Amino acid sequence: AVGRAQASAVYHVAKFARKYGVPILADGGIKSTGHITKALTLGASCVMMGSMLAGTDDAPGDYFYQDGVRLKRYRGMGSIEAMSKGSEKRYVWDNNKTSVKVAQGVSGAVQDKGAMLRYVPYLVQGVKHGMQDAGVSSLVDANEKLYNGKLRFEIRSPAAQKEGGVHGLHSFQKRLY
Repeated sequence: AVGRAQASAVYHVAKFARKYGVPILADGGIKSTGHITKALTLGASCVMMGSMLAGTDDAPGDYFYQDGVRLKRYRGMGSIEAMSKGSEKRYVWDNNKTSVKVAQGVSGAVQDKGAMLRYVPYLVQGVKHGMQDAGVSSLVDANEKLYNGKLRFEIRSPAAQKEGGVHGLHSFQKRLY
């Protein structure tokens, strides 16, 4: 589903793959439990969460501080940096090494997320809340409702997203857990 927005790509590919019993993986842009929930309820069997998990204590990389925030270096597997360390095998299919590498990912920094033992339960609970908000009790229930038309998604305009967010406060702090 090249060229489609991620949600519709997941939906259409999952709908096609379902006919053949093939599971699909949602990859690209997963940044929150809301994204995980949407991908799973749109038919994905699992999601890639590289940048979400990269900031945990258990992920490789060095911490550093920038503007008072503890960060960890992150290198996406499709980045030039990762390809130069061996991940190019994922992106170059022939056995010959190519001298020209085209980035299909990024490198950067992610905020410290602490220990996986604390972070994963937060993610699980966030997905449970999202599924509850969608009116589904399980992934099986979500898939049944999705394909029989009882689970529907709507597109929200930027104005609706702003209105539905935090407003009316001079300042606020959002903590993950």
